[in-house]
Amino acid sequence: MSDATPPEASGGQVAVSLRRAHSRIGLQAESWSGQLHTGVDLGTATCVLTVVDDTGEAVWVDTNATAALRDGVVVDFTAAVAAVRTLKRDAEAALGVELEHAATAYPPCVGEADSRACRFVLESAGFDQIAMLDEVSAANRTLGIRDGAVVDVGGGSTGVGVFSGGELRALDDRAGGGYHLDLIVAGAMGISVPEAERLKHESPETVTTVLRPGIERVAESIRDLTTGWEALDVHLAGGALMLPGMDSTLAARLGRSVHAYPHALLITPLGIARSAP
Repeated sequence: MSDATPPEASGGQVAVSLRRAHSRIGLQAESWSGQLHTGVDLGTATCVLTVVDDTGEAVWVDTNATAALRDGVVVDFTAAVAAVRTLKRDAEAALGVELEHAATAYPPCVGEADSRACRFVLESAGFDQIAMLDEVSAANRTLGIRDGAVVDVGGGSTGVGVFSGGELRALDDRAGGGYHLDLIVAGAMGISVPEAERLKHESPETVTTVLRPGIERVAESIRDLTTGWEALDVHLAGGALMLPGMDSTLAARLGRSVHAYPHALLITPLGIARSAP
């Protein structure tokens, strides 16, 4: 595993790290410290490859739109391999080094067989010595939360991990994520799902009211999966809730403090890379 240490649980420090990572999308760092560590986030809608150095800072970030996964399960192995192979090739060309080892992550409730499929994708794309961890633990490698609920809202599911004293005390997930929010928008407005996704990100103010049932569903998933830990703050990761005011909307529904971060889509990919060999 990488020796990179995750930042302290400070919103400011995490925000700086995420902004730096965002600035590395398609633009490699001029220099880095020590060895490079590669993480591959096989998302439902987007595959993200992130490379960090020994300090945990992003050196290269790139994405590839792919529908090869659904709810954390590989449904198109060939497409997933092609996406990862392309990202690996482009990163190696930009950085001038061969990336041999990597880490990847899976949703909390994905079974052993399906999580192994994620490993096979990376192996088929040319990586070896592959580390694997759940997505919530990966997210917390970036956030560094000692006491709190880390919520990773992905394309297909909402994963929740409860951390107390720096230890993972509970981990689970529920169906319902960004794709389901897109379906709500598409149905309500009579548009295609891709158009709903575009509208959600480019004109979020036009869909906030429509999305309320979906946001309430996510809130109830968080409530159910943190029963007994209601005193802990909630920390949001994942790209599905990168909408203005979602933290305050969830806070009002849950009656507890909710924290959002800039470029939340990169929280889990950055943590995966920080967990790589």
